[in-house]
Parts: sequence; structure tokens; C-alpha cells
Amino acid sequence: MLTRRTLLGAGLASFRKNAHGARRPKNVLFLMADDLNVSLGCYGHPLVKTPHLDALAARGVRFDRMYCQFPLCGPSRASLLTGLRPDTTKVLVNNVDFRVHRPNVVTLPQLFKNNGYFAGRVGKMFHMNVPGEVGTNRFQDAASWHHSFSPPGLEDKSPGQRLAMRMAPIQTATDAGQADTNAADAAIALLEKHRGEPFFLGVGMLRPHLPWVAPSRFFDLYPAGTIKLAQNPPGDHADIPRAHLGVRPQLWNHMQMPEAQQREARRAYYASTSYMDEQVGRVLGALDRLGLREDTIVAFQGDHGFSLGEHTHWQKMNLFETNARVPCILAAPGQAGNGQATRALTEFVDLYPTIAELAGQRPPDDLEGQSMVRLLRQPRRSFKKAAFTQLRFEDRIVGRSMRTARYRYTVWEGAGGGEEIYDHEADPGEFTNRIDSPVAAALRAQFARGWRGARA
Repeated sequence: MLTRRTLLGAGLASFRKNAHGARRPKNVLFLMADDLNVSLGCYGHPLVKTPHLDALAARGVRFDRMYCQFPLCGPSRASLLTGLRPDTTKVLVNNVDFRVHRPNVVTLPQLFKNNGYFAGRVGKMFHMNVPGEVGTNRFQDAASWHHSFSPPGLEDKSPGQRLAMRMAPIQTATDAGQADTNAADAAIALLEKHRGEPFFLGVGMLRPHLPWVAPSRFFDLYPAGTIKLAQNPPGDHADIPRAHLGVRPQLWNHMQMPEAQQREARRAYYASTSYMDEQVGRVLGALDRLGLREDTIVAFQGDHGFSLGEHTHWQKMNLFETNARVPCILAAPGQAGNGQATRALTEFVDLYPTIAELAGQRPPDDLEGQSMVRLLRQPRRSFKKAAFTQLRFEDRIVGRSMRTARYRYTVWEGAGGGEEIYDHEADPGEFTNRIDSPVAAALRAQFARGWRGARA
């Protein structure tokens, strides 16, 4: 019987050298935030303070056009961690175990577990209902990990489950007892315990997912008078297909929030983001303190975007840029592109083959993404022709969106159907649907070729 010790002894040579004779990083620290959009300092936000993620970006590569496969936690995380698209995983809603349809899939952490690494999870990596399942291991896929822990926290005691109540911010005196603080503590303990062996450590933060629970000192970073609201032109909804507006209709029209409440909601989101950044910084600080930086690939990403009033929409489950685009930073020792950014089109399914290649592991042959290692070495080069995001709502509305270098093309089925075309050179806010544009036929043809036709 092959034990982890046997696999470790057999595989150590592959950790030390790559094909060019250079030392290959042997560890992976895989960090994820929940419901995080690109409101980060390193992505150019003028207000949000994220010094630790900014520092990671300064030594890694920032992906400016990274897109999720589905703007909802469960389907998105299933795609990211299996390297397979939602039509393949069959995870199109939350609270679905991807192994029901793909029982033999080898997840990203499982690949490392099967090859002699210690594989550990702290916090939300696969889907977890927040706040109701905080502190439980439901859906966290035991087959992927040697150690699997969901820290409890104040979130599971937040008042009310109704959406309006969950949108109300909760300021605490300290960060003691919060799930993300507990997650950082547990992650640091695992780094200390397993520093002498190759590891894959997944650390999932809950913030800035609702409910917005954060210490008061993070709210103090954002005085109410500094918060600006999303600016939407009059009549913005007039050219948005009825199907798009029919997805979670309660999230449109600012959820009936007056402007003062919208400002407070934005403030709470920013405060929660800064709190999450501090916990990520604690983990990264431990990595440095333990002398592990030069042996560790660090990946950080959200699981999908999040609207803060753009198009009068709040939260997730639309097919605009605010939901499809996600932050992603990769810091891999020895890569020439460190400290730069790439505008190449990339997708969540590309992360699995990338991390596997960086660590010298052979991924499964059926992955539906491509390795981005070439972008780490040459961030200014092009990659694929398009990125694809999809959603389904109540089995009656299906949307599929394609993002090219210049355009977003979206097609809808159900509730009257419809199409959308947005020209990002002229209209980065996606406010004018140019479905009658001369490029429509070419975009439809490119969309019909699908993701396989967009490969680099």
C-alpha cells in the first residue's frame, strides 16, 4: 500500500529541479475570498485599502481580465477546483455535490494529495452556505484533503436570514471570534506544523460575503462622506433583455434601498474587504516568517464578482462585467513577470493546469482550461480569444456570455430571450446594448464556436 510517506520519498526529486535546472517551488498556498469583486487597491480602486494583497500583487502577476465560469459560489468553485466547466460538472446551482455527476474527478488539491503532498483545507473552499453552515464541513469534499476544518464564527449567530436583514452591517469591537480570524489562526498553525514537507494548503475567507461582519476599526477607514454610489444613466434598463432583469428580480432597483442605505452597504463591503485583507496578510506573514516564500506558489482569487449598485443591481447572478470579472493574483518564485499585470483573457478553469505545471505535477487529461504559465513569464502576450461565463435561474432562464478583448456578447433563453452586445472601448460600464452593431454577426459566429474555438 502506498502511503503519503512513500509517495513523498519517491517524489522529492521532482520538487527540487525543473527542466531548466532551476529550483521548482514545492508548496502551494491557495487563498480564496468570498463574493469579492475587483474593489482592491492593487486593481486601482481609489478608496479601498488592501495593503497585503497589494504587496502580493507587487511580487506576483495580477490578472486584469480573469473571468469566472458562473457568478454563484457553488458552480464557480466547482469549476475552479475541478478545472471543468459548469456544463461538465453539472453544478448549476448551490448545494450540489459535484461528485454526484463526476464521482471520479480528481480535484486540484486532490492531485497534490495523491502525489505525496499534505493537503489541508481551512475555511470555505468548495460551496458553503453563509451564514447558516459556517463551522460545518458540508460540501467540502473529504476526498480532496488530509485535513479539513471549517472554523466557526460570529457569522452563524448573525440576526435573521431574510435578505434585507443580512444586508445590514454588523460592527464588532474586535476581530476575536470571527470565522476569518479563526481561519487565519488555523492556517498559520498548519504552516508551522507542515513546514518541513511539501503541502497544498487551501485557505477560504468568508468576507466580504454577507452578512458584513467586521471590526469597527475597518469601518472607520471609510467615513460615510467618502462613499460614492454607482452612477447609472437614465433609462439604463430599457435595452437590457427582460430575461436578464428576471434573474433574481429582487436584486435590481437597488433592492428598494434608499441612497443612505446604499452608501452604508458599500461602506460595509469595503470594510469587510479590508478585514479579509488583514487576515490574508497574517497568513502571508507567517509564510515569510517560516522561510517558505521561495518554496511556495501563492494563488489568490475571489470566487466571482459582486455588484454594488451598477445597473441598480446588488450582489451576484448577473452577466455583466461586475459579476463575471474576478480578482486573481499569482506569485510563483522564479517567474520573470513578477510585479506586473496581464490584460490577457483568462478563466477560472485555467488555474488548475497552471498551478499543476508550476509545481511539476501532471494534471488530468480532461481539463477544460489551459496553463497560464506563459503569461507569468510574459504578461504582455496574448492568450485566448474569449472567456465564457454562464448562469441558470430556476430552470426557466439561461444566460451565456462571451467576453472578447473588446466586446461582451450575451445570449438569453427563456423569459423572452434576447441578446446583448457591449463595446468596452466606448462603453466600459456596459450601458448601451449595441445588438444592431455591424459586429453582431461575427460575435454570434465566434460564440457558436464555443470555448474550444477560443483556445490559444
